[in-house]
Amino acid sequence: MTRIAVSPDMLRWARDRARMDVLALTARFPKLEAWEAGEALPTLKQLENYARATHAPIGYFFLPAPPVEPVPIPDFRTMADRAVVHPSPDLLDTVYACQERQAWYRDFALIDGQPPLPFVGALNANMATVQAAEQIRQTLGFDVDARRNCRTWTEALRLFIEQAESLGVMVMVSGVVLNNNYRHLDPQEFRGFALADDHAPLVFINGADSKAAQMFTLAHELAHLWLGQSALSDVSAGETSDNAIETWCNKVAAELLVPMDVFLGELVADEPVHDTLSRLARRFKVSTLVVLRRLADAGRLDRNAFFRAYRDELAHLRNIAAAGSGGGDFYRTTASRVSKRFARALVESTLEGRTLYRDAFRMLGIAKTSTFNEFGRSLNYPI
Repeated sequence: MTRIAVSPDMLRWARDRARMDVLALTARFPKLEAWEAGEALPTLKQLENYARATHAPIGYFFLPAPPVEPVPIPDFRTMADRAVVHPSPDLLDTVYACQERQAWYRDFALIDGQPPLPFVGALNANMATVQAAEQIRQTLGFDVDARRNCRTWTEALRLFIEQAESLGVMVMVSGVVLNNNYRHLDPQEFRGFALADDHAPLVFINGADSKAAQMFTLAHELAHLWLGQSALSDVSAGETSDNAIETWCNKVAAELLVPMDVFLGELVADEPVHDTLSRLARRFKVSTLVVLRRLADAGRLDRNAFFRAYRDELAHLRNIAAAGSGGGDFYRTTASRVSKRFARALVESTLEGRTLYRDAFRMLGIAKTSTFNEFGRSLNYPI
């Protein structure tokens, strides 16, 4: 049986890159300790299985040293005030998948004769954030009172996404890589990103985050599109950033979701902060962290009081078990994961013979023609 002379460093690199526990991997690969110690070598089949388990390309294991894998878009994330250096394979694969979808849709739009979208790059970071938020609000048709009438955060988020997609933005929301429910995305690593393009602007939102947090992520990433800038973000309503662009986008997002003039009219004198957070989070369909930020912006909380309240509220939210996003209708979930705008265009192009079924399956994360046909019918295409 042929053994593969793979470097132990590469085996450890793949494990660390995938952020997988050594005990969990050892349960699947009993000789892993011996491989990493250089005392034994895997067979080709074992190495292929190990590559799949760690989500690493098989060819990487034959390199003399671990490759450098930068995120292929500007990375504005920070974690504990330090730049995040090593992206997970889940993050990288998600960005790559979205870039492929965007490239496909750009070609589709150009062939279809669609004009450039004028809002992409329409603003600059020197513009006052109130003015910028108002321009985005008017372009989107974003109505603060309409969100008040939404019964839930989910309904409000759906409305927000529909407004963005109607304008020409592909909004993709998923908590997993493609349709692989075993590869969960971590909101602590990233919450969203924007891929700017004047024919195919795209926003990806980490669906593992709360619905209220997703509202802020979408607003933040839309601000990046209005700047004409791609960006990977660790969006937070309350934390500050050393990056001026991130700070600007955060301020615009807060003003878009919770306009200060409306917010001030909703404040009640001498109301306990906890009650204000709960009431106004429901009113504006945002997270309590956004309401805290606006209280600080309005001068109702000084800096120290804000950070104390923010830490307490963040700890409270992290102790609340996130509602599971599994289950539900597969086809509706898939459309949400790839954006309805993209899905309809891809189904149309495939049925007309302009796109190969093989390519459509890959971009949708599905494997069967019958599944694709049913997906098309769910989008109201006669198949």
